[in-house]
Amino acid sequence: MKHEVTRGRGATLQIEGRFESVARERVDDGWGTADEELQPFKTTVTVEQAKSVIQRHDSPDLPFDYSLNAYRGCEHGCIYCYARPSHGYLNLSPGLDFETKLFAKPEAAKLLRAELAKPGYRCAPIALGSNTDPYQPIEREWQITRQILEVLAECRHPVSIVTKAALVERDLDLLTQLARDDLVQVFVSVTTLDAELARKLEPRASSPRRRLQAIRKLNEAGVPCGVMVAPVIPFLTDAELESVLQAASDHGARSAGYTLLRLPYELKDLFKDWLATHYPLKAEHVMSRLREMRGGKENDSEFGSRFRGNGLFADLLAQRFRKACERMGFNLEGRPLVTELFKSPSRHGQMDLF
Repeated sequence: MKHEVTRGRGATLQIEGRFESVARERVDDGWGTADEELQPFKTTVTVEQAKSVIQRHDSPDLPFDYSLNAYRGCEHGCIYCYARPSHGYLNLSPGLDFETKLFAKPEAAKLLRAELAKPGYRCAPIALGSNTDPYQPIEREWQITRQILEVLAECRHPVSIVTKAALVERDLDLLTQLARDDLVQVFVSVTTLDAELARKLEPRASSPRRRLQAIRKLNEAGVPCGVMVAPVIPFLTDAELESVLQAASDHGARSAGYTLLRLPYELKDLFKDWLATHYPLKAEHVMSRLREMRGGKENDSEFGSRFRGNGLFADLLAQRFRKACERMGFNLEGRPLVTELFKSPSRHGQMDLF
């Protein structure tokens, strides 16, 4: 069933989370209420009183051990976001609630400083943007990501960032400071170069043109910034793989990565409804090809294949990516982020005893 599109929002459904025991659906009760105009969705931000902010990971297919997320939910509204189902843990919908009912951690920098100061802390790169975008629109006001970077720069701690927001340019002063000691790597996610498609897929993210400009600006300032072609969506964005890589190369990127569309839990229903609403003639083709690349399923959560898929079409996609990277000189000069320069904040500003 096709649903209405809410201007500036990604999801076409206010679907119930998988932990809810009751599902609600709008129906005509004979009183004409089904035709009444609903109140527009407004973004609200709730303060979250977190006890810690560094998440530790042991997944074999993640390139980092630590991550930090300043926000829950994301106003960018990307329909494909694999983090949407996490809103179910808050008794909220992974649909429109995920992009309108946000949670901020204003004490994140303070908590980060305390965790870095612990005697047993082992320095390893911290990933910002592993779940929700650290530079989503509310960051302009809350500036939590900037406060986090200030702590990391002070402690000379390595950090990696993934974003689809040109707002990352705001923090060039801190990023260039980190880059001088090989302490930062930025990836800007570019899903498509088609502005109309991007407006439907990721309605409140920066336009593809602005993201490419951010890649250029960061690299010109000495901050290593690559491109993530993520996610690749069969029959919708997969034909653009080479053109996105070429555009990023033209704007100074020298590293690249990609992931195949993932549809965990409620995201399957959200994405299929979005397809039926915006691209009804392509909907079945997209899902059929995705199932072929996911071993007959709509989602594959297995380590080693969840980001790339498997089968003939997944292998062809991997070959296309590899050959394009070889042709454009991507991923040839990568250097690991430095951890040896880390200084615990507990030692800052203290005089030597002897």
